[in-house]
Amino acid sequence: MGVRLKVNGAIHELELAHNALLLDVLRDRLGLTGAKRSCDMQVCGTCTVLVGEEPVSSCCFLAHDAGDDEVQTIEGFAAADGFAVVGAAFAEHNAFQCGYCTPGFLMTLKPLLARGTLRSREDVQREFAGNLCRCTGYRAIVDAICEIAGIAPAPGRDAAASAPTGQQR
Repeated sequence: MGVRLKVNGAIHELELAHNALLLDVLRDRLGLTGAKRSCDMQVCGTCTVLVGEEPVSSCCFLAHDAGDDEVQTIEGFAAADGFAVVGAAFAEHNAFQCGYCTPGFLMTLKPLLARGTLRSREDVQREFAGNLCRCTGYRAIVDAICEIAGIAPAPGRDAAASAPTGQQR
């Protein structure tokens, strides 16, 4: 099946199987490896990309369903204006250790910042409940996101207290 995808501003005309997953097309056909495969069932967030400004789990999203919308990956976001502030906050707070989950967190963050929906630490914890990290214990990630969103830090909290709602290490 012929599919036309707009990814990070570039148009790609591809012949794909009707059941081709967006994650596989991005990684294997377009060489965009920022989105990662992990759970294959929309639980961990490592495969998150934006389709029409909405975060989706590309491991379960059919590529042809993205045909009418722009797809943005971490590679596209990293090249955008304003990304330096996001990257600097994550680096300053040591919000990535292995980095495997980081693209998913950042792609989830982008539309939330644009909408201005992150107003408290609790908002951050709730909105990122679908993004798992096995390395940082979440506090550093939550602290970085709070800084980016202009939310005051909450000193003296342990890592488990900063975990997104429903996620405890």
